[in-house]
Amino acid sequence: MTTTTEPTATTPAARTTPAKRPGGRRREGAAWVFLSPWMLGAAVLTLLPMAVSLYLSFTDYDLFNPPRWVGLRNYTQMFTEDPRYWRSVGATLTYVVIAVPLQLALALVVALGLKSMRRGRGFYRSAFYAPSLLGASMSIALVWRALFNDGGTVDNLFGTGGWVNRPGWALLAVALLTVWQFGAPMVIFLAGLQQIPTELYEAASVDGASRWRQFLSITVPMLSPVIFFNLVLQTIQAFQVFTPAFAVSGGKGGPADSTLFYTLYLYDRGFVASHMGYASAMAWVLLIVIGAVTAVLFRTSRTWVFYASEGDR
Repeated sequence: MTTTTEPTATTPAARTTPAKRPGGRRREGAAWVFLSPWMLGAAVLTLLPMAVSLYLSFTDYDLFNPPRWVGLRNYTQMFTEDPRYWRSVGATLTYVVIAVPLQLALALVVALGLKSMRRGRGFYRSAFYAPSLLGASMSIALVWRALFNDGGTVDNLFGTGGWVNRPGWALLAVALLTVWQFGAPMVIFLAGLQQIPTELYEAASVDGASRWRQFLSITVPMLSPVIFFNLVLQTIQAFQVFTPAFAVSGGKGGPADSTLFYTLYLYDRGFVASHMGYASAMAWVLLIVIGAVTAVLFRTSRTWVFYASEGDR
């Protein structure tokens, strides 16, 4: 008679885990060595200054005397006692609403034109991208101010007067400088357009779809992740604009505070009036607002951003 033995189940505790190989430990150690410069830089150049700035936002600090703890006074003064602060908020929001959509629209139109070009695409792509490299400099901002000043090129051509000296037009002049720097989003749009399969347009043409219908039904949905990326990136940059407003207004935010952008007023409070504690509080409010706006954009993207690998969202 033969006897059979039932296999005994092994408990998870009885299972032995293989020990780490010495080579794996060496690779892990090498990874930490290569990451250490970045981690050290992030701690010393980013995290530590942020912690100091957060502390200074609750103090009265003038750069010359030791900080004096005042609690929430900087924040309450900012929201309830400073009318120029709210004018800077209004100017910044107006600038973001005007500059970002116009810049992205122009970048998309130029990218569509470059995509259909047969010759010279590389030259024009470089030419249109050049303003993005030069536009953030103070020299270009000063030239822009001269163009829109009294007796400048715009005044001589159209007779509209000096834009930078008129409260209703100065902010628009600064926004146009940002729109002129459409090269970076244009290159990203062009890369996204080249990834759209041509078979989709061929099938739509066979079905009798017009160019406009193809743009709405194929280009926009397939390009929506790129549009979303550019929208987030350019919105964050627009909230932090400084150099054009400083150059056009001479650092004063004029005329009549029409170009008193948030960062320009932060600079005025911190480095001109030496109210570094107040400026630190403004910086943290700006950080929170940018984070909130970015979160809203990500939240709303679920309704209009299409990812081909995941289906309709």
